[in-house]
Amino acid sequence: MKMNKLGALASLAVLLSVTACSSSGSKVVGDDNGDMLRQLEARQAALSTQEAELKAREAALANRSTMPVSAGGNEMLPPNAKPGQCFTRLWVPPTYKTVSARKLVSEGGERIEVIPAKYGKVQKRVLVQEASTKLVTVPATYRTETEQVMVRPARTVTETIPPVYETVSERILEKAAHTTWKKGTGPIQRIDESTGEIMCLVEVPATYKTIQKRVLKTPASTRNRTIPAEYRTVTKRVVATEATTKTIEIPAKYSTVTVTEEITPAQERRIAIPEKFTTVSSRELVTDGRMDWREIMCETNTTPGRIMEIQKALKSAGFNPGPIDGGMGPATIKAVNAFQRSKGLPVDRYLNVQTVNALGVNVK
Repeated sequence: MKMNKLGALASLAVLLSVTACSSSGSKVVGDDNGDMLRQLEARQAALSTQEAELKAREAALANRSTMPVSAGGNEMLPPNAKPGQCFTRLWVPPTYKTVSARKLVSEGGERIEVIPAKYGKVQKRVLVQEASTKLVTVPATYRTETEQVMVRPARTVTETIPPVYETVSERILEKAAHTTWKKGTGPIQRIDESTGEIMCLVEVPATYKTIQKRVLKTPASTRNRTIPAEYRTVTKRVVATEATTKTIEIPAKYSTVTVTEEITPAQERRIAIPEKFTTVSSRELVTDGRMDWREIMCETNTTPGRIMEIQKALKSAGFNPGPIDGGMGPATIKAVNAFQRSKGLPVDRYLNVQTVNALGVNVK
């Protein structure tokens, strides 16, 4: 395992040297010195970061080779381990922070811009004929008037008003009230049990009838009616205004011509050129890389039933673990890594206890 990591570090060193050579041998195209400076600084920062990581890993490997050995001849074991726990030793990479700095790219200044004069076509009015006057005759005006003339005077005539009748209803007695014998119909009206004939004396009320008759309501009379006078409308034409004369002003006549004139004169304009700055970002080391023990799930503390619980918890959280079969297949590992990334947990090829706790599965 140590030899594999040393080989990886050697490959990284070769890659850094190739990158440095390609960076130093490249030709910067363009005349913008600020862009060239930013590109060089960015490449230098990337090389410095990669070199720091390489040194940190080399130092960690050197420390690992000089670790004390236990009585059994093995490397130092995880501290405070309990029965049933499994650990793996992993490289914890260094952490960095990005620092931004503002740098001046070009100084401020001033430039003078000459704005030339502007010319344009202008239309002007030119007098063609002077103003004058002339005397004209204003004819008389007429209006139409209407007048009413009496054709027949008012008169009085006598009219006869005929009598008015109305129809009234009158109720008269048709037959007076009287009594009569009628045969009985029920056993309660029997007079003698020996005979079956029953006779009852009943009272018959009087009957009336209604007759219509025509009576005089208003007798005949006479009245006088006045017929108003009759008039006829007569239309006639009369003079409204007498004929006169008046003086008419004849305005002057103008013609429009087009000439070329200066619209705005030539002038100078001073334009301030502000300073230009750029922001350069670099990475600073916060914590060094180190080798650390991480508690994981292994054959000692993992059963197919617990793996099925983990698969069910992943599926409930929205991460597809594949078949719920109690096996740590590629689909389950892929779902575990996706869950770790979403929760900000360490991501590696192991199922660590921190991830199992985050899924809500009991590791014991």
